[in-house]
Amino acid sequence: MTTPNTTTQKIKQRLILFLILITIGLGGYFLVYKLSSVNPRIKDVDIDSKVARKLNIIETISKKNGITEWKLKATSAMLMKDEKNLILTDVNVTLYTEDKKTIHLTSKKGVLNTKTHDMTLSDNVVATHETYILKTDKLHYKKKGHIIYSKSKVRLEKEKSTIEADTMVTKLNKNKITLKGDVKGKFSEKFDLL
Repeated sequence: MTTPNTTTQKIKQRLILFLILITIGLGGYFLVYKLSSVNPRIKDVDIDSKVARKLNIIETISKKNGITEWKLKATSAMLMKDEKNLILTDVNVTLYTEDKKTIHLTSKKGVLNTKTHDMTLSDNVVATHETYILKTDKLHYKKKGHIIYSKSKVRLEKEKSTIEADTMVTKLNKNKITLKGDVKGKFSEKFDLL
């Protein structure tokens, strides 16, 4: 004859054995599943080994003796590994002169040297200063001397007047523009270069 304690003990032993078998079965199933599954492979991914970092929306300021010389904004920038260059897209630069005037530069592409703070802007470059607009394919900024220049054709516009030249150098703090090459223009009656 079995006592109630022995029956309860047998039920407990059967439940424990059942739980152990379920645990072993589930563990075996997951082990087999894990060993038989193939890790997914990513295809067609280009990794640029020359790029150290890529940034979205960048803003930076260059100062000399506590005075802001320029502010730069771009929608993206790539810092190159072996170079000291930031490759920029959708560039917007504000240059400041000693007499507190501003020149706004925009372009689709640009390169900023992180050591010298020199810049090269390209692809639809537009420079705006007060009522003047300058357009060119490529424009360079040299921090030493605070100069912008272009070795490409430039077009300077003010109201209904235009001047075109093969090259241009502007010394920002001296308020001096030098145009060279095939310089030609159309001037309205109210044209004032100053």
